[in-house]
Amino acid sequence: MTSDPADPRGLDLERLRGHLDRARPGLVAGTLRGRLIEGGRSNLTYEITDGTARWVVRRPPLGHVLATAHDMRREHRVIAALHGTAVPVPEPVLLCEDEAVLGAPFYVMEYVDGVPYRTAEQLAEIGPERTRRAVLGLVDTLVDLHAVDPDAVGLGDFGRPEGFLDRQLRRWGKQLAASRGRELAGIDELHGALGRGLPDSPTPTVVHGDFRLDNVLIGGSPSGTDTIRAVLDWEMSTLGDPLTDLGLLVMYSSDLGLTGSPVSTTSGAPGHPTPDELVERYAARSGRDTGSIAWYTAFAWFKLAVILEGIHYRYTLGQTVGAGFDRIGELVPVFIEHGLTTLQTRQEG
Repeated sequence: MTSDPADPRGLDLERLRGHLDRARPGLVAGTLRGRLIEGGRSNLTYEITDGTARWVVRRPPLGHVLATAHDMRREHRVIAALHGTAVPVPEPVLLCEDEAVLGAPFYVMEYVDGVPYRTAEQLAEIGPERTRRAVLGLVDTLVDLHAVDPDAVGLGDFGRPEGFLDRQLRRWGKQLAASRGRELAGIDELHGALGRGLPDSPTPTVVHGDFRLDNVLIGGSPSGTDTIRAVLDWEMSTLGDPLTDLGLLVMYSSDLGLTGSPVSTTSGAPGHPTPDELVERYAARSGRDTGSIAWYTAFAWFKLAVILEGIHYRYTLGQTVGAGFDRIGELVPVFIEHGLTTLQTRQEG
């Protein structure tokens, strides 16, 4: 719990308790206490408890401006739709769009025990066999997600899959232009090459949008083996090209070639499957053609380069707080180079 579990910032527990008592009478049995769960990159996540049961509250960041960028209805809708499928998600409890309660829309879901493995060092502690199972299990869960029929779970209108890749590329190009404060060698070349080489998308599916190891909770199963207990952080989910999820997972499983980087991948952990193994497993289990995966991986490198450049730009304006932001800028050329190299590999193949 936080130093003041009776009043964590951004979460008025008295107002929350009142709303829960009205919307779900009998759910809460005692005084609520709460804490902010660290590690969230955008929306705020809190653990709350009445001393007997535990739940999780998700709300937009404090001082949020664009409601569409932190859409609680969207997150709640997708986990409600996927709950009961082969995709492990927390059980939704309620959605509240009345900003009078917490100052912003929010939703409540069940608390799921599990560990989000964020670094190779964390994985090294559990050993190579468990690491391998965890990462391969991540691929299997992605296959399960992409096997869900959107219409069957009420998500047939969850996005606009037509022209998905072109829109994504234009979106991130605009994002780059909005945070461009210096020359970046190769970034325009990468963006242009991606635009000229757009692959034909397979049948659209629900895509997570940020699928990686630290966005899932891993814990023990009744059989004693590690399993993925819940997939979290659905704020970027939509209907679109499933291989964008795979490309991002491959990128996060690749070696950056840097030590002590504030942005890390998990590839250095003993037992970690190679990117090729992940692609092969996905292809074998999903039946999809992954022959264009280099494009999707290069797009992931480009997307992360743009995100990091935005962070660096805000750092130069004095708009970031915390450690590590001073090193973000030096990472951007590394991501650009990885993107260009990946595309070059595709052309040579």
